[in-house]
Amino acid sequence: MAPAKRKKSTKRRTAARGRISPARRRRASRGRRRSKAARNRFEPFARAAGELSVFAFTALIGLAALFAYFASDLPDPAGLWREGGGPRITLLAADGAPIMLQGVAQGAPVKLSQLPDHVPEAVLAVEDRNFYHHFGANPVSIIRALIVNANEGAVRQGGSTITQQLAKNVFLSSDRTIKRKIQELMLAFWLERKFTKDEILTLYLNRVYFGAGAYGVDAASYRYFGKSARHLSVGEAAVLAGLLKAPSRYAPTSNPEDSGKRGRLVIEQMVTAKFLSREEADAVIADPVLLASPRFEAAPYFVDYALKEVRALTNDVDADFVVRTTFDPRVQAAAEMGLTAGLAMAGDGLDDVETAAILLDGEGAVRGMIGGRDYARSQYNRATQAKRQPGSAFKPFVYLAGVMHGENPDATVLDAPIDIGGYTPGNYKDKYFGEVTLREALVRSLNSAALRVQERTGRANVRAAARRMGWSGELTSGPSLALGVDAVSPLELAVAYAPFANGGFRVEPHVIERIETVDGDLVYQRKGSIIEEAAPASAIAEVDDMLASVVAWGTGRAAAVPGYRAAGKTGTTQDSRDAWFAGHAGGLVGVVWIGRDDNKPMQDVTGGRAPAIIWSEILSRALPPPVYYERQKEADPIAAVLHAGG
Repeated sequence: MAPAKRKKSTKRRTAARGRISPARRRRASRGRRRSKAARNRFEPFARAAGELSVFAFTALIGLAALFAYFASDLPDPAGLWREGGGPRITLLAADGAPIMLQGVAQGAPVKLSQLPDHVPEAVLAVEDRNFYHHFGANPVSIIRALIVNANEGAVRQGGSTITQQLAKNVFLSSDRTIKRKIQELMLAFWLERKFTKDEILTLYLNRVYFGAGAYGVDAASYRYFGKSARHLSVGEAAVLAGLLKAPSRYAPTSNPEDSGKRGRLVIEQMVTAKFLSREEADAVIADPVLLASPRFEAAPYFVDYALKEVRALTNDVDADFVVRTTFDPRVQAAAEMGLTAGLAMAGDGLDDVETAAILLDGEGAVRGMIGGRDYARSQYNRATQAKRQPGSAFKPFVYLAGVMHGENPDATVLDAPIDIGGYTPGNYKDKYFGEVTLREALVRSLNSAALRVQERTGRANVRAAARRMGWSGELTSGPSLALGVDAVSPLELAVAYAPFANGGFRVEPHVIERIETVDGDLVYQRKGSIIEEAAPASAIAEVDDMLASVVAWGTGRAAAVPGYRAAGKTGTTQDSRDAWFAGHAGGLVGVVWIGRDDNKPMQDVTGGRAPAIIWSEILSRALPPPVYYERQKEADPIAAVLHAGG
């Protein structure tokens, strides 16, 4: 019964709801009219909102397309340290100075914490005073630049921040176009998101161009002031910061007056930025900034050889490297100037010949290298790659073997025509001297006497002696061994002569001392270059004394180095195809070679003439003034100057 009643009651209520009173219908009608009026009143706003949404969506698509257009050829910023495809290698000379190559130098990376505070402050004061307070772009500077450029009708002011300049310097060209400017901003925002402010400033200081071929503050510091950026004074830092606006115009080496004015402007800006007090600035301005003498630019042949060695030593390491080499700019300068002077002194007939020279110390460290007369014309490195017969420059190893097996410099040997199984070499111009001492035989470079010493010593012993000295090439087993018929490079010959300079120890030639990543991780460190004893010290001393006689009164007289004991040997091959001088003085071992790449004969060129003269000119410049010269200068300055001029 209860469910039935509930059902009937529900029907009654539903029926009651279906009967709407007139008053209620009137109220509903008025409500609908008001709602329609409201809709009509807000319809323009709704229509505008819809149109605005369509416009915004269209604009968003347009901006995306524009972004895609500007980003289509945007370089990958992840390659910040890898532009050019591969590790960036910074080569340093033995004293830590960046090596210059064809007018360009990349300094060793320096951290911001390693620099005096006034170095980055000078740059910030003149380039981007609000660097630590913007997000990569400075709207105020951009608006100011737009106003100036609009008034001038041309691009007169840039308004770029240091972050934007870094983006441009590393990734973009210097073209002044809207597209490049937008790309610059995009990369600047990426840099600001990826790196801290200190990291961005560090990157900038290590990559920006300071003129005169110097990239980075350390290279610029060495280029203009001859020292690391870690030791820059306030005035020097101001001069470098002033270069950034126009490196060529404000270069102190070519325009010292404008450079000085620009440097003073930087100092005033540092005062305005409160990096310096007025008193400090006045003291800096009163203290003159002195430029260092230009550093010699490294021989490209050396750089090529060093880079090859670096790649071999870092084959499995993926990083950017700072490489300390054995290169000595002073020795290299001496080599190049000595070569020029020596060729001029040697006379005519040498214009179309090639040359090579190598200089290393008693431990095998290569200090200077000449691989040819013109790197732009030929990159073939004759100092390390050319294999040529050394001729009589091999004879010291014959006499060393003899001394090690019972001979001595005063022992005698017959110098007369000789026939060894049909091999009948003659002396120079077929001149013979009969019974001579071993010393005289070497001093006069007598072929027949050297052959007799070899035959009574034993060819196997001669080959063994040469090998122990460091000879790394082939060695014939025939009688011609004594006359230097086995090809060798100038570097290899210098290595074999090194024991005569260091007391009798075989060395390993090298150009790399140390390799680190830019983060300071050690990759390679040379442990030492002495391999083993090459020969007894007494035997080395006796033969070296004979080599000193070659320079004193023999075929190598033209190789004398004033104030130094020089010892060495000339070498001339058949028909003057090769001419050599190899020896040492003052702790440096040097080898000079002259010849033609096609191996054709030269006209009457011997080792005792052009190579010996060049060798003397090189070593005289490479070695410090001898002690007697210093004493003479103290006793009589005028006489010393006259001596230097002569």
